[in-house]
Amino acid sequence: MTQMLETDVAIVGAGPVGLFAAFECGMLKLRSLLIDALTEPGGQCTALYPEKPIYDIPAHPAISAGGLITQLEQQIAPFAPPRLLGRRVERLSGEAGDFTLGTDGGDTIRAKAIVLAAGAGAFGPNRPPLERVAEYEAAGGVQYYVRRREDFRDRRVVIAGGGDSAVDWALALRGVAASISVVHRRARFRAAPETAAQLAEAAGRGELELVVPYQLHALHGEGGVLEAVELADLDGARRVLPADRLLAFFGLSMDLGPIAAWGLASEKHHITVDPATCETSTRGVFAIGDVASYAGKLKLILQGFSEAAVAAHAIHPIVYPGQALHFEYSTTSGLPRSAQ
Repeated sequence: MTQMLETDVAIVGAGPVGLFAAFECGMLKLRSLLIDALTEPGGQCTALYPEKPIYDIPAHPAISAGGLITQLEQQIAPFAPPRLLGRRVERLSGEAGDFTLGTDGGDTIRAKAIVLAAGAGAFGPNRPPLERVAEYEAAGGVQYYVRRREDFRDRRVVIAGGGDSAVDWALALRGVAASISVVHRRARFRAAPETAAQLAEAAGRGELELVVPYQLHALHGEGGVLEAVELADLDGARRVLPADRLLAFFGLSMDLGPIAAWGLASEKHHITVDPATCETSTRGVFAIGDVASYAGKLKLILQGFSEAAVAAHAIHPIVYPGQALHFEYSTTSGLPRSAQ
């Protein structure tokens, strides 16, 4: 059902940073609305790795990605921001104080400011260039995300890649998978130094095998059912690993989709912003989280949370022109009365 909605701030993206932006807007008495192409909130945390532990959220020594989204949902509940899920924003017109957004579902949103918290945009995995890979994907033998560790119970798992995802899941699947082989084209991994060290220690204890320096060469099996992964090194030497599952972690391809045609200044599929306000080259349009780019930017959820607060404060004078914002700490101000 199409809708026509009015709000102060339209937040495009309902991942962790978008959800926290709704909270920061609510604390400043700014009405917000969340729009996301996915059918449930949480972005990549929900869609790709809900059970993956996250270690750099303040006050949480470790929290699952799905658990983080649950907590953020509870945090914004007092403000009850409306949501348009399963909708992709396609059109933008107007100016600061009077924007109109249109979705692929025919919805129209009037907003005074816009926050782009689109993460990686329309994301998808970078697939290995292997013959018949689609057949093995369809049968579940080749996967790019881990949603449930139990799906890999007693499976022979080959993990390809050298970044954080490859290392994190190699460690997380110990004691679940029947065997774990980590394939990388070089001996040095790009993951965080501490987890890379843990990987080496786990290999030393025989909990998993490091297969380096090798790259994926071919997949073997009948009817799309994976039976083995063939590898090759730079000299052409081959090795075959028995496997029920291949987890290929070669990053995500990023596509801003219709947002790329909105005329916002961008660099390498990221939207450039003023770090003092998180405002884009178009007044009234802000970008936060992974989609935003500026000198010194760190792609951390933590930094995205900070950007959400910065953007909300910069939006306040657009929604309430001429009204001074008397900033108070939440410990003294509490929640706005309208949210209690």
